[in-house]
Amino acid sequence: MPAKKKTTNKKTTMKAPTRTSRKKSLNTMAPCRLPPIAEETMTPAQRDLMTSISSGPRGRFKMSGPFYCYLHAPAFGELAQKLGAHLRFGTSIAPRLSEFAILATARHWKSQYEWAAHAIIAEQKGVTPETIRDLRAGRYPKKAPKDERVIFDFVAEVYRHKRAGDRAYKAVHALLGDAGMVELVGLLGYYAMVAMTLDVFRMPIPDGTPLPFTEPTVR
Repeated sequence: MPAKKKTTNKKTTMKAPTRTSRKKSLNTMAPCRLPPIAEETMTPAQRDLMTSISSGPRGRFKMSGPFYCYLHAPAFGELAQKLGAHLRFGTSIAPRLSEFAILATARHWKSQYEWAAHAIIAEQKGVTPETIRDLRAGRYPKKAPKDERVIFDFVAEVYRHKRAGDRAYKAVHALLGDAGMVELVGLLGYYAMVAMTLDVFRMPIPDGTPLPFTEPTVR
């Protein structure tokens, strides 16, 4: 009789996102700071968070980006992802303008992952490639539609001065109204939080994708 094959019990691990090595001449990111998660050690709260995200408007859970970070603090992650889902899919703001504002936030924080993820979505929602290039380069998007330029002025003023002057506020208010203004400020705040989360924990962008921004050197 043929000898029986030996069987081994292999542990499944939810690996931390990694980034393949690049040529030294290209800018690179440091390794991710969050540890891998062994699937057999996941808590009910972690599993519930994965289910909640994948069953919501996003349609799936990605073991990368902010969701990977949220998995390490699932109670916080559940609250954060619900707010994010509403701000991205449930507000009165047109998706094109929401994505434009997200890109402006990603550029302000030079958030590699946030930009890489949302530049594609922004173009799908109607932001032109030329406008996306201008935002990435830190140029004023002079050929963008008026509504995008009005939002750009408002976002830039808020990030620069930590306040919004009457002129910038009134211009956006004419587009969005009171509810939209509250939602826009909430959108900026949420994606600033996401940018900080991604940047502090060094979440990598997909392999083979050039970094959108020069990675700052912080010791």
